Amino acid sequence: MIQQGNLIVISGPSGAGKGTICKSLLQQHPEIHYSISATTRQPREGEVNGVNYWFLSKEQFRSMIDRDELLEWAEVYGNYYGTPRAYVNEVLGKGQDVVLEIDIQGAMKVKSKFPEGTFIFIVPPSLVELSERLWQRGTDSPDVIRKRLQCVREELSMATNYHYLVVNDRLPDAVGKVEAIILAEKCRMERNVKLIETISDTGSIG
Repeated sequence: MIQQGNLIVISGPSGAGKGTICKSLLQQHPEIHYSISATTRQPREGEVNGVNYWFLSKEQFRSMIDRDELLEWAEVYGNYYGTPRAYVNEVLGKGQDVVLEIDIQGAMKVKSKFPEGTFIFIVPPSLVELSERLWQRGTDSPDVIRKRLQCVREELSMATNYHYLVVNDRLPDAVGKVEAIILAEKCRMERNVKLIETISDTGSIG
């Protein structure tokens, strides 16, 4: 009997450390699959097509929308982001877990289709810390950083739509909490009804 894999959705404000947490989690747990998102934004320095994202033109992305090949998609800061549907369904069907690191808009769309998924919201310890992280990482222009900071309070108001909240103060602690959440979700009764039935049908006792 193969237990259905768990869809783990991780999101939160830009600069909260979602990517760093996911990278560390996947390094420690190679059995968990990472779903690569498609995007129309330009690659940042060091990013590789097919590893960090599928980098597409807007025409290519719109074609995927028309063919219903995306589990979710959204326009964020003038660019499109989306999750290819086929890969996620294939991995979950094999009983393996999939992690989606996506923006809040996308997470809410996924939740409407996969309410049984596990939704984790990552936050920094403070807004001051968040601002410092965005400026220090040097991957966005000043205008983009200012736009991201203006959206933070609205993004934080969406946290109550998630199942779990993880404060990314110290990376090892944050990763440990995500690991604990994933393990606990595997033990939830509604995910194990068929297992109980199988145990009950293994024959008489006594």
